[in-house]
Amino acid sequence: MPNTAQSLPRSSALLNRSKEARSPSALAIRPGLSKIDGPGSQDGLRPLLLCFSHLRWNFVFQRPQHLLTRAARSHRVAVFEEPVFGDVEIPCLEVTEVAASISVLVPHLPEGMSERSVAIAQRALLDEYLADAGQPEALWYYSPLAMAFSAHVSAPVRVYDCMDELSGFKNAAATLPLMERRLLGRADLVFTGGMSLYEAKRHRHPNVHAFPSSVDRHHFAQARDPARVDPVDQAGIPHPRLGFFGVIDERMDIDLVAAAADLRPEWHFVMLGPVVKIDEASLPRRPNLHWLGAKHYDELPDYIGGWDVGFMPFALNEATRFISPTKTPEFLAAGVPVVSTPIHDVVSPYGEHGLVAIAAGADDLVAAVDAYMSGLPAEWRERVERHLATMSWDRTWRDMQRLMAGVVSGRVAAGRSTVRPAVSAGSAHV
Repeated sequence: MPNTAQSLPRSSALLNRSKEARSPSALAIRPGLSKIDGPGSQDGLRPLLLCFSHLRWNFVFQRPQHLLTRAARSHRVAVFEEPVFGDVEIPCLEVTEVAASISVLVPHLPEGMSERSVAIAQRALLDEYLADAGQPEALWYYSPLAMAFSAHVSAPVRVYDCMDELSGFKNAAATLPLMERRLLGRADLVFTGGMSLYEAKRHRHPNVHAFPSSVDRHHFAQARDPARVDPVDQAGIPHPRLGFFGVIDERMDIDLVAAAADLRPEWHFVMLGPVVKIDEASLPRRPNLHWLGAKHYDELPDYIGGWDVGFMPFALNEATRFISPTKTPEFLAAGVPVVSTPIHDVVSPYGEHGLVAIAAGADDLVAAVDAYMSGLPAEWRERVERHLATMSWDRTWRDMQRLMAGVVSGRVAAGRSTVRPAVSAGSAHV
């Protein structure tokens, strides 16, 4: 690989945005600046956690946002997202503060670049950013593909938070398995977003820990507020209502949705979320199917509080083989009973403990909902509360921090700073 400083000049990190076009929370790196001067610069003395993510920060509020907002209580957090290709003459980096101590970094690259040139450009932009921001205390990966341009960056601890088996997703990059092998070879810690992922990864790295999806109980408990008001686009939808929220993509069994809607035309299905990677025209259309689009995280309790049953119609395919849906405990925290297809990390523990009904097809789904409609036993709510009492994103982040600190202290004790130490076998944090 050629020297990136020669391949791209320092001015390549310029994002040309006028003062009029720039939002108050956004920062453009301009030529001639030797330091970053913008929102959050007062945090310059706090340690930097640098995250590489395949998910846009403002897309859906999920695991990365829950964890990184907590990391921002003690760190500056920089989230390096995948590039945007467009009408720019030279590569540039957009830096925007999206929350207190959290900045999102988006490379803007010219159309038509080769894969190798894309990696070289991102490495140059990353190096220039770090020259101003300082070296990171922690590297945090959601996207193994980032190893193509970030492997040279060193930090006291490198974490792979594996929240999905991305290679099973639609349109996955062919290089993902190779990049993941490289990341596993360099990571100090591997966290997994569920138990099925833990079983898949625990023999591939000596320090793997399962951290299944957790929940912000207080946020979703707002759905139980009797003073809650239905959102305008839901208020006119009759009951009974079955609801889903989340990304609508190849992981949804749209044939099951259509079959259930046909079996019970008097039931109304409220479907919230952005449609990605599939043709929106392929979604079934029925008078009792209501596709209301993406909603903000803060709005979700108002919608969920108006549902009679939660509905998780996941397809059983390679994309769902290892998922651990965050919405499972979120539904329960909202006080809404849930029916799900037999996803491994839903069956265990939620189905096995009688917290969620498992339905393998439309007939089973209708039967499970009918049972819920006849009334929930008091012991169900008691079981749910006992289970949720063991869960919180705060606890998850504290446990992750403890493991990260253990890696760093182990290196200090051993007099090492750059080589992954020998570590104990991983564990499950549930």
